[in-house]
Amino acid sequence: MQKALSVNDLNHQIKGILEETFLSVCVEGEISNLVIHTSGHIYFTLKDSLSSIKCVLFRGNAQYLDFKPQNGQKIIALGGLSVYPPRGDYQILCKKLISNAMGDMFQAYEALKKKLEAKGYFQSKKLIPTFPKTIALLTSSTGAALQDMLRVASKRWNLSKLLILNTLVQGDGAKESIAENIAYADTLGVDIIVLARGGGSKEDLWAFNEELVAEAIFQAQTPIVSAIGHESDVMISDFVADLRAPTPSACMEMILPDKIDWMYRVSEIEESMHYLFSQILRTKTQDILTLKEKYTLASPSQKLLLQEKQIQDIAEMLKVKLQSILNSKTSSLSLLSSLRTFNPLLPFERKLKELEEIYKIQKPKTQRGYAQITKDKKIFELEELKEGEVFELTNSNTSMLAQILPKP
Repeated sequence: MQKALSVNDLNHQIKGILEETFLSVCVEGEISNLVIHTSGHIYFTLKDSLSSIKCVLFRGNAQYLDFKPQNGQKIIALGGLSVYPPRGDYQILCKKLISNAMGDMFQAYEALKKKLEAKGYFQSKKLIPTFPKTIALLTSSTGAALQDMLRVASKRWNLSKLLILNTLVQGDGAKESIAENIAYADTLGVDIIVLARGGGSKEDLWAFNEELVAEAIFQAQTPIVSAIGHESDVMISDFVADLRAPTPSACMEMILPDKIDWMYRVSEIEESMHYLFSQILRTKTQDILTLKEKYTLASPSQKLLLQEKQIQDIAEMLKVKLQSILNSKTSSLSLLSSLRTFNPLLPFERKLKELEEIYKIQKPKTQRGYAQITKDKKIFELEELKEGEVFELTNSNTSMLAQILPKP
């Protein structure tokens, strides 16, 4: 017995199979059970006489509807199948709704798109110049789109010349007017041709879905930009043109440089060039100084000056060396003279004499009748003593006390 799946697992597997198999469907039917939610999402059932299927159009796509859905209204729904796993319901996730009144136009649109794509009209794209000098604007001279483009161009870039070719952009004769002006503008030598028209209904914009216009765009040698309606409006001219712009004003932003941005760029380039030039100038200046120095050193006069300087330096060094030798020899002679008169015993002789003097002072004399007079261990002369003082008499053999008596 095979392993059982959970209901959730089964619904997710079905969801994966349906979404991969029915990635893109186009279904025609009648709206019923319509709910337009406050969130902007639209929920409804699409039915015919035999069957029905749930559908949802989320807010992101619902905002581009060009009609208000109603119960009982016949429409064409474009989208893909999906499953809501919590309930096991499958539904169409709609990307676009087309009213029944537009059904024939849609079928014609799709048929022409496939035809032109098969012929390679969507493949070859010419480059849009970065700095266009002249731009031909093919639009109504009284339309708001022209004023929007002129306003953006004046703020963005003032160096491009704008040629306005008044063109019928809707109604009878519009496709012929557009094709003729494309062919004419292609002969003027302009850099870019712009097809422009403001927003409107599918019927108002239909001239740009005509094969005649697509053929004129494809045959032109000048790069062409298609700027028709709003971003949600996708025309056959958008596929054939070399560039599609979501709106006329956005077109001017796309094909014209931003003068403020380029002013900053030019300023940066100027600073960079100034820095590089300064670097080059410093390098070349140093090269010149180096060459000048090499030339100076290589010249005969400079060689003589250099050799003369070398001779002077050698002479000065020789003079200093000789003086040093002379001073050294003089010092040697002085030392030799000093050594000749030098008596190494002289200090000892002087010390011996000093000791003899001390000895003579401290040692009593040995002559007969001589006695040394001391008092308090100090030597005195006889005349230094006073009457009545007691002192000591010492000779080499004995010592005794004595006193100064008064004279009779």
